Amino acid sequence: MRHRLSNSLFGKTALAAAALAGFLMFTGVPPLRADHDDCQRRVARADHRLHEAIEHHGYRSEQAERRRHELHEAREHCWNARHRWWDEDERRWHEERDWDDHDHEHDRDHH
Repeated sequence: MRHRLSNSLFGKTALAAAALAGFLMFTGVPPLRADHDDCQRRVARADHRLHEAIEHHGYRSEQAERRRHELHEAREHCWNARHRWWDEDERRWHEERDWDDHDHEHDRDHH
């Protein structure tokens, strides 16, 4: 009887510990990487929408200007959160707030 009681107590303790570990794993603070992935996705989506607006409505269209503004806001969001911004065209992170210079290079390509 005593052996059965200790196995039962051990089983309950192990189950409670596993449940607690699972709870802490899923309710803990999300990893820093998730925020970077969110920034990257946000900028990539805005960049894609800009390219689509240019393709469908023209480089100097109102739609393209609106999408440029959204891309700028996405980059600002990343910069304010992590002091980095994602460059979808070059597929890399920039450590300097130089997206205006980058955009002017693209403007020259379209003229």
